[in-house]
Amino acid sequence: MLKTLDRPVELPSLPAWLQRYREVRSQTLKLVETLGPDDQMVQSMADASPSKWHLAHTTWFFEEFILAQHFHRYARFDERFSFLFNSYYKRLGGHPHRSIRGTFSRPNLDQVRLYRVCVDNAMEELLAREASAEVLRLLELGLNHEQQHQELIVTDIKHAFWINPLRPSYQPERMRVVAATATTVPSLEWYCFDEGLYQTGHDTPDFAFDNELPRHPTYLSPFCIASRLVTNGEYLEFMADGGYTRPELWLSDAWDHVCENQWTAPLYWEQMGDGWSQFTCRGTVPLDPGEPVCHVSFYEADAFARWAGVRLPTESEWEVAAKSSGCTAISANLLESGIYHPAPTVHSRSQRPGMQQMLGDAWEWTSSPYSAYPGYCPPAGAEGEYNGKFMCNQMVLRGGSCVTPRSHIRESYRNFFLPQKRWQFSGIRLANDRNDKAA
Repeated sequence: MLKTLDRPVELPSLPAWLQRYREVRSQTLKLVETLGPDDQMVQSMADASPSKWHLAHTTWFFEEFILAQHFHRYARFDERFSFLFNSYYKRLGGHPHRSIRGTFSRPNLDQVRLYRVCVDNAMEELLAREASAEVLRLLELGLNHEQQHQELIVTDIKHAFWINPLRPSYQPERMRVVAATATTVPSLEWYCFDEGLYQTGHDTPDFAFDNELPRHPTYLSPFCIASRLVTNGEYLEFMADGGYTRPELWLSDAWDHVCENQWTAPLYWEQMGDGWSQFTCRGTVPLDPGEPVCHVSFYEADAFARWAGVRLPTESEWEVAAKSSGCTAISANLLESGIYHPAPTVHSRSQRPGMQQMLGDAWEWTSSPYSAYPGYCPPAGAEGEYNGKFMCNQMVLRGGSCVTPRSHIRESYRNFFLPQKRWQFSGIRLANDRNDKAA
């Protein structure tokens, strides 16, 4: 999680850092405005966490790594919180098991909010002084950490509301029903890249997590990558062709998951009469065939690619394509768009032809296992536990989603999840080995 680029931090910019801190912390609270205390207690599965826990844990980070270590006048809000809201940092003295976070009725929500206020006040006092370069480095790390949890707040409460038989809406005041035939998307095209030695990994002075480093050369064979994400309509064709009943399309472990969990469609899809609906942050709506398919696992993405006669891109192929695409976070469908749902790619006279949706809408599964780049060295101390120790049995996703904060995503960003997980906004972009037909 720690950036390791050697760059000076400008200490005179403390007002800008303080403003940035306020903006990120405020955004977190906005995400829970529609949730009551009972909503914020719910933990729908072991992978998810209650919103109340997210509010507390992100606060714990600033208290544990900055205030307790670098502000000698600071007194902890509650000594017990050091253990209670630790996620998985073993070197900091232990933590509760992830699966029981929903049992923490105490402290109550008012106390957690007070905890945030007290830590915010202390951070404001610290940043009003001459903060060291180390404090500002940890501050930047903590803000990016909180932005990761902003995304999790949305994905976790969506899953919690999905398992509720009442199927409540996270955004009830913005409910919108979209006609299932409303969207026409451009045909899928292939964009091809030559064989060569490419530089991949983070390449600017801006913030990056340690797993994006170091920048390194990567040899790539000729390849082609799809111009857009796979749509719901295209995925329906896979399903209609027996996609979930054909073991030849699935990896061995994947087929076991299909059978054991009785998968027949992406998460949040339901068949209603002759059609399909999907559960969204605005409630249940008819399935729009033009929208990108999302909430699919790596296993489902891989099976779809096999059915289509192609494959998933490697993360290096994805990064090379993204950096040449011209796509920017400014125009992408990200958290600040307020949609909290993947949006279709549509024809536009003003839009240059090319690759689309490289940032935002849905995280894109790659065929790359999550492992260290050549020369990678985990940071020292507890910070080194964030990324390096998870480089096992997980697959890399790229590009961000409709609930990723705009200032948080970049082409080199590496997300990672176990291959069977699908409660995140995860989708599919296809790739192929370059040949005359694809080109």
